[in-house]
Amino acid sequence: MTRVALTVNGKKVKREVTPRTNLADFLREELLLTGTHVGCEHGICGACTVVVDGEIARSCITYAVACDGTEVRTIENFDNDPLMVKLRQAFSEEHALQCGYCTPGMLVAARDLIRRGEAKDEQSIRIGMSGNLCRCTGYMGIVSAIAKVARDHTEKDDQQSGARTLGPAPGPDAPDSLASEEPVTARPARPTTTKARAEAPTLAAKPDVNVQTGEISQDGKFTKLTQTITVNHPRDSVWKFMSEIEKVATCMPGVTLDGPPENGHVDGRMLVKIGPISADLAGEADVTRHEDDWRGLIEGKGRDTRSASLASGRVEYQLAEVDGGAATQIAVSIAYSLAGPLAQFSRGAIVRDLVGRLAGAFAQNLEARLSGRETEAQPAALDAGSLVFKVLWDRIKSLFGMLLGRKEN
Repeated sequence: MTRVALTVNGKKVKREVTPRTNLADFLREELLLTGTHVGCEHGICGACTVVVDGEIARSCITYAVACDGTEVRTIENFDNDPLMVKLRQAFSEEHALQCGYCTPGMLVAARDLIRRGEAKDEQSIRIGMSGNLCRCTGYMGIVSAIAKVARDHTEKDDQQSGARTLGPAPGPDAPDSLASEEPVTARPARPTTTKARAEAPTLAAKPDVNVQTGEISQDGKFTKLTQTITVNHPRDSVWKFMSEIEKVATCMPGVTLDGPPENGHVDGRMLVKIGPISADLAGEADVTRHEDDWRGLIEGKGRDTRSASLASGRVEYQLAEVDGGAATQIAVSIAYSLAGPLAQFSRGAIVRDLVGRLAGAFAQNLEARLSGRETEAQPAALDAGSLVFKVLWDRIKSLFGMLLGRKEN
């Protein structure tokens, strides 16, 4: 059991919970706040949406222990909220609910969308609410209710929104790609657009580097795996390069440092995007090097306040000469623990393939820097979603290859 202390709907709460207890169950079973509904339990339907430290979050995939020290608001806490009062009235007037099971999450998400000024028109509302699913309505009443409140809230004149479409955002008449030249919201274009991803370096290792990833194992709350990375450069050169953590960080997609290390301690951040989940992990790390046996250790932790994701890890590496000293093999041992929305991505064989591809990107960039070549600009965020798609596609092709091979035989 783990003791957590957080503020729920303005009240201080302290409880003993198991590490696997999710926030939705904690709210419903420990605090009897049953307005938070549990639907898919995979973070997809949005029925469990709550507010954590001012940002909406899926409580069914957020661990209660990850919310230690945070402030949580559920639908019960919005009775007297002026914006929520308008939304409830509009939902009633526009017939935006039938069974009502999705409604608490819909209202919390709609309030957040309007508050951020991103409910500009029907298209932007459908996109903004696409993470909340309803099995009863055609979404038209929901969109109309949100649009009505948004117009009053932003004090803008009514605008003709064009033809109506059924179904969840973005609707069948939407363009094939949302990465259009004219974004539908006021949020600045993110660096992880289709163009940015196309410019990212290829993640498969090139012939002049070699990456091998071992099997995944579980040690308590930590996931562990090993890797070997071989580059065609002498050990002295690699060791010297890896002594400068700022240079090493430039080889990792999504990693930035706040400044140079001081006494082996460094602060920084890592931007991660996995499908609909975006996490900005701000954290710190301690770097230790052992000159006598060419070994280094990095221990760090990070937290994303928006998604309530937590990450902690330990990376140990050791350099060895190969090919008569012409090349260097870097043996890497990784142990990490994830909590919150990112935790759903912390297990399985897909992780092994993904980490292998990331190691390939690091090895390519490391080899390029050691050779004096400029590396391609690293994407501002690690878009793991696109990597997962590649992994799945490779596995699908492999499966079909096996099936076709059996038929031929």
